[in-house]
Amino acid sequence: MPSAAFEAALPFILRWEGGFVDHPADPGGRTNRGVTQRVYNAWRARQGLPGRDVKHIGEAEVHAIYESGYWVPPRCDLLAQPLDLVQFDTAVNMGPGRAVRFLQQAVGCGVDGDFGPATERAVLACDGGDAVVTYCKLREAFYRGIVARKPEQGVFLKGWMNRLNSLRRQAGLPGFEAARGMDSDFGDTGYIAKVPDIGEDPSYDF
Repeated sequence: MPSAAFEAALPFILRWEGGFVDHPADPGGRTNRGVTQRVYNAWRARQGLPGRDVKHIGEAEVHAIYESGYWVPPRCDLLAQPLDLVQFDTAVNMGPGRAVRFLQQAVGCGVDGDFGPATERAVLACDGGDAVVTYCKLREAFYRGIVARKPEQGVFLKGWMNRLNSLRRQAGLPGFEAARGMDSDFGDTGYIAKVPDIGEDPSYDF
């Protein structure tokens, strides 16, 4: 059964992931509630179920896919609020591997993308508020670095920053109260582009 912390964090994710999208510029292709057709097919195959159009994905399936794919792998279950939400949202938008690397940088431990005992000790010893602030700064710098290196990705920056600033507000960071009005602003594209995770496109990492 999904944890209370997961259920509390998921609405923020789903608000930003939106509904059904089949945008020609979206490399993910047909997507519903942030779940691509490819991810949905793979998840249903693991359950021994036949493929189905992601447009018809069920509520329970959405919850199961997010929990198994983006909550548990980056160990959001070990993090206190609101750091768990920041980690979860980053895993969804930028991949679980990259989320762990950001977390490791934010809490000041070795950065290897593996959430092991050393990372857990650093998380337990850190100041949670400072970690959230640092984490969000790292994520913003990463987005801006992508655009600096790949100017064609600039069309996604407004949406990325709107989502990040809304996350900062949700996490209670001072100075971002006005981000409330950005919750439905996806930027210049009508959807929030996902950043390929480590191993999918290493050229995004620098």
